Amino acid sequence: MPNDLTQKAIKMILDGGTLLSEPCPYCKGVRVMKDGHALCVNCGKEPEQKSAKTEIKEEKSNSALKILEEKLEKLSTQLESENEPAKQQELIKSIDSLVNVIAKLKSN
Repeated sequence: MPNDLTQKAIKMILDGGTLLSEPCPYCKGVRVMKDGHALCVNCGKEPEQKSAKTEIKEEKSNSALKILEEKLEKLSTQLESENEPAKQQELIKSIDSLVNVIAKLKSN
C-alpha cells in the first residue's frame, strides 16, 4: 500500500469518511468514502462518484417503479376479466396513466 494513499485514507476517515463494505472493482482493495468520493487505498482509483443522496434517490425510484409495475399487472388482470364497458374504460385510463409514469421513471 503506497504511503501517500494510506495517509489520504487516514485523513478522509478522520474528517468523517467511512470504510466501504464493497471492495474496489478494479483490485478488490479496501475503499474509503467521503463526500461522495470513494478512494481505493490499494490502487488509488476513485470508481464511485455518487453521493449518498443520489444512491437513496435511485433506490426510491427503483422501489416506486417496482410498485407501479405490480399495480399495472393487477389492473391488466382485472381488465381481462371485466365485462362492463364503463369499468373497462376506467381500467384502461388507469393503465394508460401507469404506463406513462413508468416510462418517465425509466427514462430518468
